[in-house]
Amino acid sequence: MLGIAILAAGKGKRMNSPEQPKVLALLNSKSLLGYVLDTALTLNPLKIYVIVGYKKNLVVDFVNKFYPYQFIEIVEQKEQLGTGHAILQLKNVIDLRIDDLLILSGDVPLITSQTLKKFIQFHIDGKFDLSLISTIVNNPSGYGRIIREINGKVLCIVEDKDLKPGEEQINEINAGIYIFRIENLFNFLQFVKNDNAQREYYLTDLVEIYRQNEKSIGAFLIENHREVLGINTQQELLHLEEIVSQK
Repeated sequence: MLGIAILAAGKGKRMNSPEQPKVLALLNSKSLLGYVLDTALTLNPLKIYVIVGYKKNLVVDFVNKFYPYQFIEIVEQKEQLGTGHAILQLKNVIDLRIDDLLILSGDVPLITSQTLKKFIQFHIDGKFDLSLISTIVNNPSGYGRIIREINGKVLCIVEDKDLKPGEEQINEINAGIYIFRIENLFNFLQFVKNDNAQREYYLTDLVEIYRQNEKSIGAFLIENHREVLGINTQQELLHLEEIVSQK
């Protein structure tokens, strides 16, 4: 059974719109979270968990108004301590029938259901414990980089602010979309530390933790990087509006 978690707790400091959470920013008259929820619904999951935090009441009101489905549950992240900490909030509430958890970002609106269906099948066929989506971009600045071994296996993900000299040139980036076999997820989340530039608990650290524990990791490389463009600034929002208008 598939479960989906949507990360929707962030403030979005660089959006310069403190009156609303980033996921409610409008992209061609539709909220970012609306795009992600609509896509998630096409995958027919057992449950969808929307993880809220900053200005949570606004997000809750939006979900209740436009997506009043019993299988969509709101989970609060009271302190915004990073993506790893956000998923940890599901530990005591997640439906025990769920085998695999797909994690989506509420500020990555253009990912398609077709790509996600292929990604899910890739995860199942490969019998991976953890699968992630990556893509190649010309300017990887601001994104976490996929670090691979010589044989091509994924070694780890390094966030942009934590890159070592030379790693800035890597242009394979992490899309922030994952599938985890649920049986190991919450146990391994407890090993994630916040010794990084942001002092946050990164979900990306699980890649290295899984590798160290000899769990299988799959990286699903997609060609159309536009599908996984995230939004952090008003300029990036305008850029995505141009992309959507061209469709």
